[in-house]
Amino acid sequence: MAILSKIRQRSFLAILVIGFCLFAFIIGDLVHSNLFNQSSRNIGNVNGTDISFEDFRIKVDNVEKSGQGTTASQAVSRVWDQEVSVALLKTEFEKLGITVGEKQIIEVLKQSQDIGQNPMFQNAAKQFDIAKFRDFFKTNPAQAQMLKDREKDAELNAKYQIYNSLVKAAVYTTTSEAKLKYEMESNKVNFDFVAVPFSSIKDSDVKVTDEEIVAFMKKNEKKYKADANREIEFVTIEDKASPEDEAEVKNAINSALSGSVVYNKETGKNDTLQGFKSATNIAEYVNANSDIPYDSTYVAKKDMPAEHAEKLFNLPAGEIYGPYMFNGYYAVSKALGRQAGANAKASHILISWEGTQVPNKKEKRTKEQAKAKADMLLAQVTANPSSFMMLALTNSDDSSAQRGGDLGYFSKGQMTPKFNDFVFNNPIGKIGMVETEFGYHIINVTDKQDAVRLATIARKIEPSEATTDKIFTKAVKFEMDATTEKDFAKLAKDSKLTLNPAIKVKAMDESVGSIGNQRQIVKWAFDKKTNIGDVKRFEVLNIGNVIVKLKAQNEEGLQAVADARPMVEPILKNKKKAEKISAKMTGATLEAIAKANATTVQTAADITIENAVLPGAGQEQKVVGTAFSIGNKLSSPIEGVYGVYVVKTKNVIKAPAIKVYTDYVSKLKSQNASASGRVIGALKFDAKIDDNRALFY
Repeated sequence: MAILSKIRQRSFLAILVIGFCLFAFIIGDLVHSNLFNQSSRNIGNVNGTDISFEDFRIKVDNVEKSGQGTTASQAVSRVWDQEVSVALLKTEFEKLGITVGEKQIIEVLKQSQDIGQNPMFQNAAKQFDIAKFRDFFKTNPAQAQMLKDREKDAELNAKYQIYNSLVKAAVYTTTSEAKLKYEMESNKVNFDFVAVPFSSIKDSDVKVTDEEIVAFMKKNEKKYKADANREIEFVTIEDKASPEDEAEVKNAINSALSGSVVYNKETGKNDTLQGFKSATNIAEYVNANSDIPYDSTYVAKKDMPAEHAEKLFNLPAGEIYGPYMFNGYYAVSKALGRQAGANAKASHILISWEGTQVPNKKEKRTKEQAKAKADMLLAQVTANPSSFMMLALTNSDDSSAQRGGDLGYFSKGQMTPKFNDFVFNNPIGKIGMVETEFGYHIINVTDKQDAVRLATIARKIEPSEATTDKIFTKAVKFEMDATTEKDFAKLAKDSKLTLNPAIKVKAMDESVGSIGNQRQIVKWAFDKKTNIGDVKRFEVLNIGNVIVKLKAQNEEGLQAVADARPMVEPILKNKKKAEKISAKMTGATLEAIAKANATTVQTAADITIENAVLPGAGQEQKVVGTAFSIGNKLSSPIEGVYGVYVVKTKNVIKAPAIKVYTDYVSKLKSQNASASGRVIGALKFDAKIDDNRALFY
């Protein structure tokens, strides 16, 4: 009783202690997950403007749903680029005071086919009717919110159109610029020069330190800025079948091929099971013995495994081919028959009319107008079949026009009935016309293929449970050993595994070297809990086990010296070489300078600024520019692209003056035509952008 009393007395204290521990655990988890961090509610920030995670997530979901084959990371990147661009543009719109009214928003909305071409919003003349448009949303309040969202996007689009027009209008070419362009192309200079190439000094004679590379990058910080990255190395232990597994699959196929004798417990006797060679119910036999179900369709030669296609296609009915390997399967096939003209190839010219199921028609026309045009085209291609491709290219109303009407190969039943019947009931070379729900088709039957029907028993070669267990054990052991063994490469070698070269990944990457998209590995590498030297095993679909080691952590800032050296070192080496060469390029004449540097005096004739190519060197505009400007005297040493030069100008031949520079204005305009497309890049370059995507994805 005394003990129970003490327990009761202390129970309240125990509850408090347990409660405090639970609270501390929850608080710690919240702090670690950044739920108390203001920034965690935002996916990022652009020049002080937050990008809400919740809105961002909805947009990413929409992109994933609408984009075929779009991965999660691709969707995130696409939406991020859009959101950053929108935030930057909105700021510019506000600075410039760009506003739009309802009329401009409606004009943008009309450009969308589901609004501008929607019969519900058209009048009797099939023109967009603003009154009908407004009335629809008044009587359909459930759709009103959707319209508001569309209007927001349309407003932004309308403002961008104004902004883009302003940018284009601001980029113009003056007559002075055109005149300068003319002179750079037409003025000529003749001069003698001495050149000492940088290659005359060995690279090994010029050293560039890490400190010099860092100092150079600091002068050009934005150019040499690097995002945070993680350097990882890894080995793969594939989950693949062993030789024993392969032998077992081969035995199963051979048994199915020849039949087998099995003991029947019920009768106490051996039963002889029918083999593939003598099986009467082929479909049932294949389905009972194959990992791939029976397929009764006829198969063209081009659709068969390439290395076996010739023999399979020409296999006599009833004969068996195999066993053979294809796509990870071990198989045998039995020929069941051949069908002539099972597949066909055709081209067409589609002429549609208003009301047919064809989007983005090239022109609006009635059915009668379509028929008249189709008859005219049919007459042309019948008279001259070689014109079919060009006429399809310029007249057909569907996407096949880009291929000259070519529809490729198709089997019976794939096309709409009337089209199908014409192609398969007519010989190669037949040209004719049919009407379908899509319009009038002028058809040219261009080829036909025979096909064969095969019965195939295929067994997938995959690791058995025993093999998988061995692989798993090996992978786990390697992971444990790598955790304590500092030399990852040595451990891989001792374990007879191939170490993949170290790679660097950024926070939002999903591709990891040779193993493809593995976002889970990137997230682990950037996890705050992951430290340099940590090792983790990942199970990767279609590969097996991947054991990864975090080799280095590089935070945002200047590029690592090792990464920058291939780009920066040649620049700095050439500067040092230029100093050495310049110190030796002394003398009162070019001949004296040439002699001091064991080279010769060369001549450059009729050189222009635009085409500043020197004999024995490349483009050297700085050198040529100096020759134009110094007059008839010896220049100082000039550090060029390929070496150091001293020049002496003979004469400058100025091009005759012209009154009109229209051609040169046009040249410069074409060069500046893409200027507006570079605005977003320029705005991003100068913006302060905080990217928190890695906290959420």
